[in-house]
This record gives sequence, C-alpha cells and structure tokens, in this order.
Amino acid sequence: MASIQSMPKSFHESIAVLEVNSIIDSNPSRIYESSSALGYTTPYFRASTRVLVPPIAAKETWTVGWIQACNHMQFYSEYGEEGMSSWEIPDLRDGKIQAISDSDGVNYPWYGNTTETCTIVGPTKKNTEIKVSMDDNFDTSVSWNVPKRNSNLHQLTSIHRDQSFITWLVAINQSTREHLILKTIMWRMQLHIKIDPRKPLGQRAKLLKPTTQEQPQILAKKEPIPPNAMVKPNANDTQVLMWRPKKGKPVVVTPPKF
Repeated sequence: MASIQSMPKSFHESIAVLEVNSIIDSNPSRIYESSSALGYTTPYFRASTRVLVPPIAAKETWTVGWIQACNHMQFYSEYGEEGMSSWEIPDLRDGKIQAISDSDGVNYPWYGNTTETCTIVGPTKKNTEIKVSMDDNFDTSVSWNVPKRNSNLHQLTSIHRDQSFITWLVAINQSTREHLILKTIMWRMQLHIKIDPRKPLGQRAKLLKPTTQEQPQILAKKEPIPPNAMVKPNANDTQVLMWRPKKGKPVVVTPPKF
C-alpha cells in the first residue's frame, strides 16, 4: 500500500517563537531637581525573543520585529489651587480609537529599526534563527511654574502618570503587507510624585507608591492589532498639553504636531 505524503507546512505554520522574555527593571523611578524643572526617569520595559524563520521559497522579503501602541494615557501635573497641566491624546481620551501607534515616527509600523527588527530576503534554503529586542521608558521634565505664565513662583505640587501599552511581535511580508502576529505583551507604567515647593531645591520631591512596577504579561492569546497602531500619526505627534485651571476654561498650551 502506497504511503500518503503529508503536504509541506506553509511559512505561516512553520515560523516559530523559540523564546520570548519581557521584564520591567526592578529599580524605582529616579527623580532629579533643577532650577527650572523637576525631572524623572522611570525603569525600563524590556522585551526580547528568538524566532525560527523557515526557508522562503519565493522572492519575498519578510521583516520580524516589535510593534507597540499606547491604549491608555493619564499624565497630569498639579499646581496647588491653580489647576493642572495634562498631556492628552484627544481621540484616545474620548474613546474614538482603541490605541495609537508608539512607533519611532520614522519606521512605521515598527517601534524602531535597529535591534527591534530583522529582515530576511528570499529565496532562502534553510531555517534562519533571528533575535530582536526592544526597550522603553519615560525620561521627562515638568516645569515648576504654571505653563505659559510669566511667573517665577514654584507651584508644582504633584505629578501623576499611568500609561498602558500593547506590544506585538509580528512578521510582515513586505510585498503583500500581510502580517502574522506571533506574540502579544501588555504592560503598564505608573508614577506618582508628591512635591513640596516650599522646601529647598533638591529636597522637594518624594516618590510615592508604586515604587516597583507591575511585571509585563505575555499573553497566551494573540491579540489583534488595531488599525491606528499600524499607521501615522504616532502618540508623540498627536498629544496635546492642556492647562485645566480650577476656575475658568481649559486652554491648549501645546497643540498636536500632526
């Protein structure tokens, strides 16, 4: 009796994630005070993976790498009884979109184009093992003074930041634009700083809980990528700085770039 030969597996079935790791560094956010602003640097989110890419029979080009989107953003600074400044992404804030691209602004849809991606040009005759990695954190400064006000009064009393991200490991066919989701990671960064502007410079700020971040979740399910995560504009170009006084109407301090 003749044996029945099985059909060779397709590229989609054969590409395999050999290993994936994700972590947020355990160190607390670092705070530094200058004469003009309070600055902080948060711990790094890191993701790395090894992927086995099968032979590519056709003259195709496949890129494997990281795509990231922000799906929640709350970032405001309080100035005592005056009010608060707030960085906002209007469409995300108002629920018009699920998430927005966190690309570097050049290599859409990729988060970056150094260690973050690897491209393989076919045809190839054997398996290729590749490694891609990425990291992300916040390095930000906030003015002591109420935005756009001609005053030397230092009134900053607190900073709150709570942002969530979805990070996908993806393979994209550069000819057809077909994309395969290989892994999905969800992570969050929280920051709460209390400030006493009456104290001497260098002694004003105190980091409140959580001082250690929640660790990322590598999901068993491959979450779909919302359309806004794949195209322009990115989060940095759409964010708006608002001044929201306790009395009076909100004012746009810095309009979006896009």
